[in-house]
Amino acid sequence: MRDPRLLVRVASGLIFVVFGAAKFFNHGAEVDSFETYGLPSPSAFVYAIGTIEVAGGVMLLLGRGVRLAALVLAGDMVGAIVVSGIKEGEAISLTLAPLLLIGMLYLLSSGRQGYSRAP
Repeated sequence: MRDPRLLVRVASGLIFVVFGAAKFFNHGAEVDSFETYGLPSPSAFVYAIGTIEVAGGVMLLLGRGVRLAALVLAGDMVGAIVVSGIKEGEAISLTLAPLLLIGMLYLLSSGRQGYSRAP
């Protein structure tokens, strides 16, 4: 992969799909975490965030609606950084989430939005 946009798009897409799917497959543990954040309806929040991450990740992987997906997922990462990272000190939200935010901002600002074809 010579195009960094493609690498960012695919790697981020995979990460979002995996973490989003975990919100469905490990729903109880995710709800427990979300309850500590002080959000209303933690179960509904887990489903909503899981849906956003899986759908956005798939969009990135397919190269469809990359700008929209990157914008929504950037907002998701800001929320993760603030709510679970800064407020709760969760390591993943202070390490991976900022990297994903940077990746989404990169896709938003880059020319062709990572639509490159595979080699």
